[in-house]
Amino acid sequence: MASADFFVLKLEGKGGHAAFPHNCVDVIVAGAQIVAALQTIVSRNVDPLESCVVSVARFTAGNADNILPQRAELEGTVRTLSPAVRDLVERRFREIVAGIAAAAGISATLDYRRNYPVTINPAKQTDFAAAVARDALGADNVETDQPPVMGAEDFSFMLEARPGAFVWLGNGDSAGLHHPEYDFNDAALPYGIAYFARIVETALAA
Repeated sequence: MASADFFVLKLEGKGGHAAFPHNCVDVIVAGAQIVAALQTIVSRNVDPLESCVVSVARFTAGNADNILPQRAELEGTVRTLSPAVRDLVERRFREIVAGIAAAAGISATLDYRRNYPVTINPAKQTDFAAAVARDALGADNVETDQPPVMGAEDFSFMLEARPGAFVWLGNGDSAGLHHPEYDFNDAALPYGIAYFARIVETALAA
């Protein structure tokens, strides 16, 4: 799974009456330009054969229809699958914010936080985990040829410290994770328990 970085961008301009924008410095226009320009990192800076996601998930500004606000705040996440792309995206992100802020005449304060690293399963431990799963659950119920996904996982910190394998336990047909209608399938619990018990039995027997 991908690395997960998070950002909070605070913009400050000059608020005022929306009927007189020439007397203001509009943070909404500048923020919108930043949102659009950030998407060019993926389309114009990252190798098309690499994976990257830049998502602005929150844009907050103003509370009236006739006032240009003094401040705006943007928040979101960046996902990558390699350290080189991760470095590139952060550099371009900072350059874009600084450039548009300077052009618009606003101030920009960026809190860009690197969080989860890429989740990488070493081959040896992955092969062991898959073999145990096939033994416990049946070969037809185990899939090992899975493409990477841009979700992230804090278990990646553990895998940086100790080799292991992160596995997914099927939940059946359900709304996706973080969706308000997601419902964990309790019927999956016995399969998970059987798998983890077999992991311990097999590893200790060796």
